[in-house]
Amino acid sequence: MHKQTVQYIIGGIFALVIAMGIGRFSYTVILPYMQDTFAFSRATAGFLATSNYLGYLVGAWIVGRLQIGDKRIPFLRIALVISILTTAMMGLTDAIIVWYVLRFISGVISAFIFVVAASLVLDRLAGDGKAHLSGIFYSGVGTGIALSAIIVSPIYAVFDWNGTWIALALFSVILLVFIVFFIKPDIQSTQQKPSQTVAPQKVPPSTWMKWLIISYSLEGLGYIVTGTFIVSMAEESTSFHGDAAFVWFVVGIAAIPSCMVWSKLAQRYGYVKTLLISMLIQGLGIVLPAFMANTLTLYASAFIFGATFMGITTVATTLARQILPVNSHQILGYLTACYAFGQMLGPSLAGALANYTNSYQYALFGATAVVVVGALCLISGLKYEKVKVGELEALREY
Repeated sequence: MHKQTVQYIIGGIFALVIAMGIGRFSYTVILPYMQDTFAFSRATAGFLATSNYLGYLVGAWIVGRLQIGDKRIPFLRIALVISILTTAMMGLTDAIIVWYVLRFISGVISAFIFVVAASLVLDRLAGDGKAHLSGIFYSGVGTGIALSAIIVSPIYAVFDWNGTWIALALFSVILLVFIVFFIKPDIQSTQQKPSQTVAPQKVPPSTWMKWLIISYSLEGLGYIVTGTFIVSMAEESTSFHGDAAFVWFVVGIAAIPSCMVWSKLAQRYGYVKTLLISMLIQGLGIVLPAFMANTLTLYASAFIFGATFMGITTVATTLARQILPVNSHQILGYLTACYAFGQMLGPSLAGALANYTNSYQYALFGATAVVVVGALCLISGLKYEKVKVGELEALREY
């Protein structure tokens, strides 16, 4: 593997740590501390999350329509700076209306960074004949989640909730320095011919893309309920023993290798089949605390959730790029926008339902049903992969 490919992967991981692990998902672990301080409701917590996901939707829609071409790298750097600033500013005010604005802007920028960084790294990997290593890049989200879970509690103990946001921003600045050093323009990589890098994969035709989009949208709607409230569920449960923030650490640790594992399984058994199975497994993880929110079920749910949610993103976006390989940032932008639309609705609906019923149980049942329906939408794509597995076996024997 070329040295610059390795640097792109590392830089891409750091970009995901800043934009996704910290910019988006650190809210989940800081949320209980903010609720303790300001005593706002579950519904308000859900609306704040929705503000971020609405921004993510807007950002994904915009970036999918931009013709940024060779300007992707400066675009990425500017977006990272804005992401860090919005994280820091969360700790500089206690006005909820300002939080709504900051979470919205953070969501817009997170989508920009995710799509642009993914297109840069995936294109670089494809140009080096290493497309199957995309899972390493996506592990950046799990890494960011695990890091934020580790450092948030001790920082909060010393600097309170607002100092936690500022400290995470300062940590992100250090990562940004490495990103600027590692991700630089590479003329040679843009000269690679697509025919040199296309793996011997059989994928559904472009007309099947609508089913992938529907499925991925439902995944966004369902997964985000656990992604937003699992730490709060642990915090509120009288049957949970231990540090609630450690639940989020389990999510991050499980997420780090998951992208590589699911990517490898997708190569071996087919992308559609792997995506369907991973979503069904995730549904099981989501519903566990609905039956009993104790230490065992919450940790099990966290592990299953972490082991699937980024793996699903890895497989879905890689499959989309294989189906429509031209202008990768555009197709990734459209797919991400649909996903974002689902996850924008999830926290508000779940938070309002939890507020009304004084329990997360029904929200979890609903989220599980949505994810399972999303998985079933993929069934029609299985027929396109039957030939693929046979061909790969023949190649191995040859």
